[in-house]
Amino acid sequence: MSEPVDLLVHGGDVLTVDDAGSVVREGAVAVRDGEIIAAGPTGELRARYAAEEEIDAGGCLVLPGLVNAHTHLAMTLLRGSADDVTLQGFLERVLRQEAELLSPEHVAAGVRAAVAESVRAGVTSALDMYWFHEAAERVALEAGWRLLAGPTFMDVPDSPDGRAYGERMEWARRDLAARSGERPGFRPVVFAHSAYTLSPDQLIGIAALAREFGALLHLHAAENATEVATVEARYGRRPVELLDQLGVLGPDVLLAHAVDLTGPEIAALARTGTAVAHCPVSNLKLGCGIAPVPRLLDAGVTVGLGTDGAVSSNTLDVFDAMRQAALVHKAAGDPTAVAAEQAVRMATIEGARALGLGDRLGSLEAGKRADMIVLDLGRPHLRPRHDVWATLAYAAHSADVRDTVVDGRILMRDRVLTTLDEAVALAELEAVG
Repeated sequence: MSEPVDLLVHGGDVLTVDDAGSVVREGAVAVRDGEIIAAGPTGELRARYAAEEEIDAGGCLVLPGLVNAHTHLAMTLLRGSADDVTLQGFLERVLRQEAELLSPEHVAAGVRAAVAESVRAGVTSALDMYWFHEAAERVALEAGWRLLAGPTFMDVPDSPDGRAYGERMEWARRDLAARSGERPGFRPVVFAHSAYTLSPDQLIGIAALAREFGALLHLHAAENATEVATVEARYGRRPVELLDQLGVLGPDVLLAHAVDLTGPEIAALARTGTAVAHCPVSNLKLGCGIAPVPRLLDAGVTVGLGTDGAVSSNTLDVFDAMRQAALVHKAAGDPTAVAAEQAVRMATIEGARALGLGDRLGSLEAGKRADMIVLDLGRPHLRPRHDVWATLAYAAHSADVRDTVVDGRILMRDRVLTTLDEAVALAELEAVG
């Protein structure tokens, strides 16, 4: 008797992204209750399981969904409004726009369009730092998409939600207390914008709050030289030095960017188990520099990939970030600096590990959540295929994604979104603009 399963994806090559980098030729993935229960040869799994729903992936590549380890999704509202400026000029312009524009309804509109864009691009999970996170989470839940969000701290005048710091701390505590029953593949998150928008005492308090609730703490740090100089002039320490001195760094912390780092700071990240979200497209576009990713990897630091918001990178395309991560570090003269396999892992399992979810996401293995994508390999730019990692890192595009599955639910089949009305989402986005 065949065992019943909810979904069987079969017939294509399956890149599991397990520790061995296994590729199952003409493989299959079986899913029950949102969890992968088996991955192996199609013949074996079709004989063992009877599926309620199937995806025929013949001629395609099946791989884990991509993880966007740092973004601001509702910045889709502002796409194209702050280009060709420095980070500081960007912040000045965007903070003013946010104060005037943002509301729960507008954030929901921005996130709905961002989810549509992400699902099309094969992104199945995102860590989203932004205002009105409750609205963002409602949209993601309706669409069946994996969004990690939570309270955001940024002590600036005219914050969009109008909360003072003291009120924000109590609000955040209530929010975190209500998350005791997080769904599989999720975890609570607290967002502290940076060491230049929050004081040392505030950073200490926010870190303590996050740890009280077992939450991931996510911050921007060392994004460019001007930020580093600003923090050093104010507190006598560079951002990562300051975070280390304050006891903020740790295995429950993920830093975005980490571009301007010294050797001792890299050692501090490795010593404390702090992870990094590398955002190469945003860093290049804002003229911030190139993060020392090869040195971080050599030191043993976990590095995932992020797109940043659609203002600074203009897309939410993790394939683009993957390609840039594989290419830009070679510019120093070492073509092995970030190899293709490493870049793909940064977009999948290493991103999941950076979120503290590597045991639940990021690879196609039994016991993990069923987040996967099917990549159409029938186009000329993907032939011939001598190496699957190189195909993904150097040749594949987000437009090659045919099907997207999150928690075993098909969110895109044959390039048609199944849980979002894309036309309505875009109309809402345009109405806000």
